[in-house]
Amino acid sequence: MVKAPPELVERSSMAMGSSRVAHHHNLKHHSQRPNSISSFFSPKLSIYILASCVALFVIFHIQSLQTPPESTSSLPSWSLNLMRQWQRVINTTTTAGTATAEETTSTSFTNNCTNELNALRDKLRQSVTFLPLKDLRYAHAALVGHTWFMSSMYDSSDEEGEVQYQHFPSQLSSNRLLCLKGRDNHDGSWNSYALAWPDVLPHNATLMTGLSFISYNHYSYDNIWHGLAAVMPFVAWHKKNSCAKPDRWILYHWGEIRSRMAAWLSTLMEATFGGPPFVEVFNGVEEGRAVCFEEAVVMRHNEGGMSRDQRMEVYDLMRCKARAYCNVSSEGEDRRRKIGMTLFMRTGPRSFKNESALVGIFEKECAKVDGCRLVVAHSNNLTFCDQVKLMSMTDILMSPHGAQLTNMFLMDRNSSVMEFFPKGWLKLAGVGQFVYHWIASWSGMRHHGAWRDPNGELCQYSEDDRRCMSLYKNGKIGYNETYFSEWSRNILNEVKKRKMEEVANGALLSSTGCICR
Repeated sequence: MVKAPPELVERSSMAMGSSRVAHHHNLKHHSQRPNSISSFFSPKLSIYILASCVALFVIFHIQSLQTPPESTSSLPSWSLNLMRQWQRVINTTTTAGTATAEETTSTSFTNNCTNELNALRDKLRQSVTFLPLKDLRYAHAALVGHTWFMSSMYDSSDEEGEVQYQHFPSQLSSNRLLCLKGRDNHDGSWNSYALAWPDVLPHNATLMTGLSFISYNHYSYDNIWHGLAAVMPFVAWHKKNSCAKPDRWILYHWGEIRSRMAAWLSTLMEATFGGPPFVEVFNGVEEGRAVCFEEAVVMRHNEGGMSRDQRMEVYDLMRCKARAYCNVSSEGEDRRRKIGMTLFMRTGPRSFKNESALVGIFEKECAKVDGCRLVVAHSNNLTFCDQVKLMSMTDILMSPHGAQLTNMFLMDRNSSVMEFFPKGWLKLAGVGQFVYHWIASWSGMRHHGAWRDPNGELCQYSEDDRRCMSLYKNGKIGYNETYFSEWSRNILNEVKKRKMEEVANGALLSSTGCICR
């Protein structure tokens, strides 16, 4: 027997008597409204809509790491907000349950949706895609553009001429956190990175709270010049962002993790940030598990993009912090009327062949100028604070090309630098030989050129052959008494004139820029 549709049964029942018409009319009146609502918001249709949203959300999340941030910043946040709003609706509905048949159905539907949302979270966790920190596709242009380190990421700067960096979470990362995996120190392609939302981090991920500084250095943290170039932009960011201090540093070279920075550099960072830098190497993290950061700042371009004025301000800050850390001051009337000459020696490669002859030349010229004082020092015999004190008393720094010249920014602004090279560097050493010209300009010093020894060991190849550089790189430096005498005499006269003008004008010698106290 075929059962009649509900409406036909109801109509036939209504014809049986006037006393039952009103009763059935009221029954129909109450049953039609939920039927009309459920026909529009049927559980099956809602599940279809939810499943479609889940699929789109997962697809956009997977693609977001390979897409410029401008094109993905709105949709994932919108989707995540929708999910959160829907969860609040579900929670409200669940707590307001009653015993009616309609509410029982609604509760069942709500439970199904809760399960779907939990499944969505699991899918989002599983969809977090880790990419190699070192992208070998860009090995031929490792430092160009977005570089081979975290190659899918794009840098930003607050204003033109300021430091280039990445900040997580931020609008550009769609408010996602940065996550890292691996601690290989031999091959950066074995270490990886990803982005994830705070409430759907990868399974078994460790969340590190506070601020993390993540540094990429194409060279070495053991060399104080290369190390300083890598950490200097963090000082610029610190200065710009209410003097925020890091809870940890993560150091990378070619994507390979590094466990330390040079002692000189570490002490400078301690002086600048008010505490010794903690270098994180993830020893407490199980191999293969991710580490995510509550807040992270990534630098991979060193001081690239920074204007000269901003670099000078950063060097001013580090100079002032270093002097305060070492209880050193260059103020006082006595300093104004004296000229400090420092012959900063090296041992081994690029040292002077005849130190005593060199000292005699500069002593002779210094003695001709009232108030001139010559100091001879070896960089490897001095502590960090010894070097800070020495530089604070130096107006003219004379030294061979080498990392010890990095100390020049610890002198007062407008101080002078004289640099010396062994044979062969001009033709074969490349642009790296000019780094101390650059740092002199960036820190407000005056680089008075370089003397290049024309004499040295003979190379078995022609002097233009790059194979000769292995011989010339560690060569020693001779001297030219006539040239050195005239060179130093001219600089001494210039410095004397400048100092006399400063005394006449009442100019202060104290270093500027010591903010973030």
